[in-house]
Amino acid sequence: MPYLYRPSSLKEHRTPKDARITHSSGQSFEQLRQESLKKGILFEDVDFPANNSSLFYSERPQIPFVWKRPWFWQYNEWLDVVIDDRLPTFRDRLIFLHSADQNEFWSALLEKAYAKLNGSYEALKWGSAIEAMEDFTGGVAETFTTKEIPDNFYKILDKALKRGSLVSCSIDINSAADSEARTPLGLIKGHAYTVTGIDQVSFQDQRTKLIRIRNPWGQVEWNGSWSDSSCEWHSVDPVEQKRLCHAALDDGEFWMALKDFKNHFDKIDICTLTPDALEEDALHKWEVTVHQGSWVRGSTAGGCRNFLDTFWTNPQIKLSLTEKDEGHEECSYLIALMQKDRRKLKRFGANMLTIGYAIYKCPGENEHLNKDFFRYHASLARSKTFINLREVSGRFKLPPGEYILIPSTFEPHLEADFCLRIFSEKKAITQDLDENVDIYLTEPQKPTAPGQETEEEQQFRALFKQTAGEDLEVTAEELQSVLNAMLQKRKDIQFKKLSLISCKNIISLMDTSGNGKLEFDEFKVFWDKLKKWINLFLQFDTDKSGTMSSYELRIALNAAGFQLSSHLLQMIILRYVDQELQMGFDDFLNCLVRLESASRVFQSLSTHNKEFIHLNINEFINLTMNI
Repeated sequence: MPYLYRPSSLKEHRTPKDARITHSSGQSFEQLRQESLKKGILFEDVDFPANNSSLFYSERPQIPFVWKRPWFWQYNEWLDVVIDDRLPTFRDRLIFLHSADQNEFWSALLEKAYAKLNGSYEALKWGSAIEAMEDFTGGVAETFTTKEIPDNFYKILDKALKRGSLVSCSIDINSAADSEARTPLGLIKGHAYTVTGIDQVSFQDQRTKLIRIRNPWGQVEWNGSWSDSSCEWHSVDPVEQKRLCHAALDDGEFWMALKDFKNHFDKIDICTLTPDALEEDALHKWEVTVHQGSWVRGSTAGGCRNFLDTFWTNPQIKLSLTEKDEGHEECSYLIALMQKDRRKLKRFGANMLTIGYAIYKCPGENEHLNKDFFRYHASLARSKTFINLREVSGRFKLPPGEYILIPSTFEPHLEADFCLRIFSEKKAITQDLDENVDIYLTEPQKPTAPGQETEEEQQFRALFKQTAGEDLEVTAEELQSVLNAMLQKRKDIQFKKLSLISCKNIISLMDTSGNGKLEFDEFKVFWDKLKKWINLFLQFDTDKSGTMSSYELRIALNAAGFQLSSHLLQMIILRYVDQELQMGFDDFLNCLVRLESASRVFQSLSTHNKEFIHLNINEFINLTMNI
């Protein structure tokens, strides 16, 4: 029997067809299983081989690992992550996660699947309980600090546990030396504990609130008040002790008084499949909207509001809250911003970025808000803090209306993919303001009659004739000579020279006869266009250095008639912007010429539907070769 394992999930209602295939073969779990059965061999996973590369990305193993196969296997499905059952051991014992029963392997296999998902076992080092809880449930997590927990926290915790939420708690550390250090009362710093229950007990004529906690090590317990062998239990009725399953065993699970819990623990993470589990008594179905996006250096990695010059370039999502909560005047919603794949990228030096988000009142326009808006308008709400966690979440209440949600890193120019989840009690309408593409091209002016030409037009007619000859047609090389000669007379624009490729693109845009040359009338039409583009470039070359910032490119292109999606902007920036995120005039001109050329070709072909064109292979290649 081939051994394949697929991690279990609490989302049992999902079917295998829902799971996204992640194996490099393109085969699902069932397909790989059937292939192994047909061949009669045990499955070996080429994506996560049984060698040191799957264990560490920066360290060398200090002991010889031996990969062995256990005798039983188990699988379920959520994300279709396929592994084989080879596990790292030393002296016939599992190295990493293992059960007390030496013949039980589900936890080790589950850990291996999670390690594969993140690239290696080492990537799980300094793991986060909140990350794991979300990854294995698909839920949304919220963090409370014991210093700031609300007055009704005990009630919140009770509801969360009754509704199947996962709850963990931990003690903060100030340095790496504190990690897993034991306190005098037996608690472990920087260690993820599980909250397994709460209850109340009669003690000294009062009701004492207790909280039950489990150390996942299965040993090492709290030894203060209400610990397994503490004197407080002597005053508790044996029936009560039995109901609370009190036993003096070093099994890792223990009770604490709520007041001691607040004094000794720093943070509580609650992960629930729906955020309403922590709100009112009535269970509601929340609406969920998911946005996938990216912060890309030079175009959408604008940083936080502290960096006003670039903040406005961040992704912007319009949120329309149309219905009030039942019996209330406001709309409740929860926003969770998650940065993706940072553990997987640790081997390449990537760390968790400091992330957060802000919410603004929408001014009414259905377009990306510019810098001036944020200069004069404050946010209505925002994440509690910018922090270097995988996910930042928070609950908000706002009146019905339209808002702009802006996820960002704290500092600009930092790149990452992100997932933004918006939970709302009533249906919320969202729109990505960065995905619209709209092109506005003006009709070219008719050429001026020779007798009505301005002095400028007469001068470049003479220069054009001198270069082109009597036929008044120029090649790309000749056009390069004409344009550079004319532009060098202007003292307000700094650039070296126009490139030959730019001149070839100009001819491709303006050549109506198709002979690969530019006639004088075609050149005059282009010259008028060029003067507008020069003025546009000068407007954004604020320091007169001969370059403009890539972050200003969105506005410049809009002014030229091109409203582009973030993806198209990113492609342009990758192609035309230098390492300092600056664009020279030649690249700016080349970019505009190619954009207008492509737009005019598209418009000429989209006769029936303004959003689509249909091309055969010959037409497609001909089109791409000429743009």
